[in-house]
Amino acid sequence: MNKSILGLDKEESANLVDNLNGLLSNFQIYYQNLRGLHWNIKGKNFFELHVKFEELYTDSQVKIDDIAERILTLQGKPLHTFTDYIENSSVPVGKDISNDVEAVNLVVNSLSELLKIERAILNASDESNDEGTNAMMSDLIVEQEKTIWMLNSWLGK
Repeated sequence: MNKSILGLDKEESANLVDNLNGLLSNFQIYYQNLRGLHWNIKGKNFFELHVKFEELYTDSQVKIDDIAERILTLQGKPLHTFTDYIENSSVPVGKDISNDVEAVNLVVNSLSELLKIERAILNASDESNDEGTNAMMSDLIVEQEKTIWMLNSWLGK
């Protein structure tokens, strides 16, 4: 078996890098959606949601950097162009959304899509004995599940 300096199988790590680049791309679309929601939100919930979307996009910036650094740790190269992000993402793109319910639904749907990707990576990293990627995915999943619960409570679901 061909092992990396981290003691991980190089081929399995390369596959995880591809999956992590997909996650990175989706997070970048999610991040940009949050910026747009922050800028364009209107209505009676403006103050509450304007602050919430800023909190979420600021947090996403940190997560984006963490994902890119994990890719580098696994000796991969993080994607870094908008073309790459668009080609490798499945998170819905929100354009010109100013309605509060529509905005929060976009965030919930985006997080749900990120969870699917993270769970797939978690399974693959578990099979590869990649505890670093496992821990990262576990942390993302727990936090995003809670955020979905909170946003769904705001929606009255």
